[in-house]
Amino acid sequence: MLVIYTTLFLALIISLITDMKSRRILNIITFPVILIGIGFYSITQGWDGFFFSSFGFLTGIGTLLIPFILGGMGAGDVKLMGAIGAMMGSAFTLKAFFIIALLGGVISLILILRKKGFFNVMKLLYLMPLLLSGNPGLLNLNYQDKSKIVFPYGVPIVLGTLITMVWGVV
Repeated sequence: MLVIYTTLFLALIISLITDMKSRRILNIITFPVILIGIGFYSITQGWDGFFFSSFGFLTGIGTLLIPFILGGMGAGDVKLMGAIGAMMGSAFTLKAFFIIALLGGVISLILILRKKGFFNVMKLLYLMPLLLSGNPGLLNLNYQDKSKIVFPYGVPIVLGTLITMVWGVV
């Protein structure tokens, strides 16, 4: 198992660095990790290991597939989750995804508060039921700044995975 933990740890650190520097998670990192995971489990545990790793891979891909299709994240993030699944299996990947989603939400909220300001965000949250009522004419909100708030999602993926590895959260 030392091979699995070491390989995954190195892949996570490299992915964190490349995502923060260039906003890319490299295929040259994720693809070999996926193959190492599936190969290791297949060799050491036979068909059970193959299915363990393959289902983990599919679980990892599945967690971020819809956000990717909707344009909310890049393919590298999806492949990194697949690599995590191939190395650690489905159960671990789902636990890690819960922590990853929480971290991603907290980071997003902090970035929104920094950009829009606390009171503007609170005003929007307070008025959200009014917006959802279907009568937007009641509000005169200024939406001139349509720029997106984006950040490298590899950060919460790596942090959430490491937290799950260390503490076995959930």
